[in-house]
Amino acid sequence: MISSDTSVQVFVNRIAGRGRVQAYLRRVRDLFEALHLSAQFIETGSASELESASREALVRGHRLLLAMGGDGTFQALANGVFESDAIIGILPAGGGNDFAASLGLPGDLIRAAERLLKGKPRLVDLLRVRTADGRTRLFAGAGGVGLDAEAALRANGCYRRLPGRFRYIASALHALSEHRPLQVRLEFPGMDIHPVEATCLLTSVLNTPTYGGGVRLAPDAVIDDGLLHVALVEDLKILQVLKLLPQLMRSGDLRTSRVRRWNAQRVKIATDRPCPFHGDGEILGHTPVEIEVVPKAVRVLAPLRES
Repeated sequence: MISSDTSVQVFVNRIAGRGRVQAYLRRVRDLFEALHLSAQFIETGSASELESASREALVRGHRLLLAMGGDGTFQALANGVFESDAIIGILPAGGGNDFAASLGLPGDLIRAAERLLKGKPRLVDLLRVRTADGRTRLFAGAGGVGLDAEAALRANGCYRRLPGRFRYIASALHALSEHRPLQVRLEFPGMDIHPVEATCLLTSVLNTPTYGGGVRLAPDAVIDDGLLHVALVEDLKILQVLKLLPQLMRSGDLRTSRVRRWNAQRVKIATDRPCPFHGDGEILGHTPVEIEVVPKAVRVLAPLRES
């Protein structure tokens, strides 16, 4: 559990989770007080603002930094503290919260905060992408090209008020109506895996078992296994996608033989046309991209594992 003499910096993404952060903020403050924890709450309005604020906190000597938001919020915090000795954590208040779920945190923000504040640090992996323009970025949960990147563009726009998995599915269905099949080539440098060429609906690279608010695309993924998990969903017609929807909406499972999976440390993705690549629901650049796992990249405050 966090020591009562530790000063905690809590960065609040005020636009996360369709604005529900503001509704919970008072209760989160009360929880810190009830646990006799000293905390400074710092509101931010964008990922870049949060990332800069986290770097400034490190300079001032703070070493326990939490973010109140979703996967994209945690991504900003992780990039801000990478290669430091900070301990970071997520108070899940976003639309999907897949990274928080992979830590074992419940979906309810207050229950998650209670378990997190009584937890302990854990080393976890991150994924690092280099996009076509040469820029690099760390992301925590999942990224990809194709339908999910096109859905991410819409999920942060007209569908941003829908909850979790429903936001992703609604955005994906909208994107599907305009989707063109994508030709991809996958290469796995340093691995005994032959290059793959395929026509796909989407290709995702995951650190967590789920993305998009609970879509279970890499069920065997663990956030400290030193691997990235590649999932390629072959091109499907609209009617085939609609047939998968009931199960997808109930449990998040994508039950089809048209999913191909690989585990690796590194993957290169090239496409037959420049396509956006998203990480944690944020557009990070365009193809071609190279993604690698960064093992034990950051120390994350995590709930105690139940015996």
